[in-house]
Amino acid sequence: MVRFRIWLATALAFGALVAGLLRAQVNEEKRRDQSEETETRTASTPKPKKSPTPKTKRRHTPTPKPKTPKKKSGAKKTSDKTNKSAKSKSVRKEETPKPRKTPAPQVEKARAASETSSPPPRAIAVPTPAPSPQLKPARAVSAEGQGQVVIEKSGIEEDQGFEPPPSPPPRRFGFWPWSRPVSYRYLTSSVIEAIRRAPVKRRRWQFIVVHNSGTRQGNARVFDYYHRHVRRMQNGLAYHFVIGNGTSTGNGQIEVGDRWRRQINGGHVHSDYLNNISLGICLVGDFNRDQPTRAQLDACEELIRYLRDRCGKTERGAIPVKPHREMNPPRWPTDCPGDDFPYSWFRRF
Repeated sequence: MVRFRIWLATALAFGALVAGLLRAQVNEEKRRDQSEETETRTASTPKPKKSPTPKTKRRHTPTPKPKTPKKKSGAKKTSDKTNKSAKSKSVRKEETPKPRKTPAPQVEKARAASETSSPPPRAIAVPTPAPSPQLKPARAVSAEGQGQVVIEKSGIEEDQGFEPPPSPPPRRFGFWPWSRPVSYRYLTSSVIEAIRRAPVKRRRWQFIVVHNSGTRQGNARVFDYYHRHVRRMQNGLAYHFVIGNGTSTGNGQIEVGDRWRRQINGGHVHSDYLNNISLGICLVGDFNRDQPTRAQLDACEELIRYLRDRCGKTERGAIPVKPHREMNPPRWPTDCPGDDFPYSWFRRF
């Protein structure tokens, strides 16, 4: 019994000694860990003046808080090693910032890339204009493929002045032998005066075009209302002159339109260029069913001859007289002035 007590006392003393040694060793390891953590804290907070690029702004990551030490020494050593490696990596990243985080080099690189990628502008050769002042366009072709009217367009239209009006027709005064009677039957004095007063420019008109109204009756006032309010033409009556057939006006009566008085382009041909150089004369009637009266043809002949004298000659001579069907472009064919119109009458001009 005495031996058992002695053995128990020695065992307890030996255990207390071993426990004291273990506690001392653990305390020393704690002190070492704390010293190492303080060293890593001081190393993980670099000063901004040591950065290689002071102009660029850097984002400093906050220092992690120290963890509470665990009782087991093996787990604590592994966690300390991982913390040390992570902290050393973060310190290296902060000490050497990457240039791609700074916005200025990216903008400069993008500008340089755009400048290098875009090819230099190439010089384009511009053809010099031909020295000839006139250009001859293609001829107007009919449905059969034959040429109709040759039109010469000039690049610059020079103002050549006004055409002087012809002298008024002589009148009979008593029984004097040198006085001659008036040779016009349908050109009244009012019509002649309206034609003479218009300020006609030299070589302004290049063609005289003959039309039919397509209606069996009508006059200049009726056609002006139709063109102005139905067809929405700003200048009203599309023709320069209208010759009646005895229904709404007298047979062979000549009416002067506002387009002649103002010397503006007509609206009787499906071409803006031809409307600008062509005079339009409309004979009232539908010449697909009827023929023009003799008075209409005589009045139109007198009017055309006086207009030729009033407007002067063109570069090709006297102003040519054409039916509407020969002047309209082939894209918009027409039968005006009608199938029953006596086209041999145009040979007089």
